[in-house]
Amino acid sequence: MDWMGLVQLAVILVSAALMLTGAGIILAGAVGVIRLPDFYTRMHAAGVTDTLGAEIIILGLILQAGFTLVSVKLALLGLIIFLTSPTSTHAVANAAYRSGLKPILRRWRSDENRGDAA
Repeated sequence: MDWMGLVQLAVILVSAALMLTGAGIILAGAVGVIRLPDFYTRMHAAGVTDTLGAEIIILGLILQAGFTLVSVKLALLGLIIFLTSPTSTHAVANAAYRSGLKPILRRWRSDENRGDAA
């Protein structure tokens, strides 16, 4: 294998690792949306992990595309996601708060209902 073949293999491996990492982060956010107790913590889990996961996946796709017009379009898409995802998460959470949905301000699981048979 020559030098260029090794560089192409490295780019493919790094790109695949980035895309799998981004997918794992998005999966962790999905688990957080299912497991967390109230609307606001679920919104936080979804907003943070979706933005980070999408950005890491787009970075992996940019590496796959090389220095082309496609990579420029992917970078612009990443910029749009970086700006709009946190903004929309904040807007939805703010609308919920203004409509009267109050956050849970106590511990999620108290000591009484942990299930310990002590």
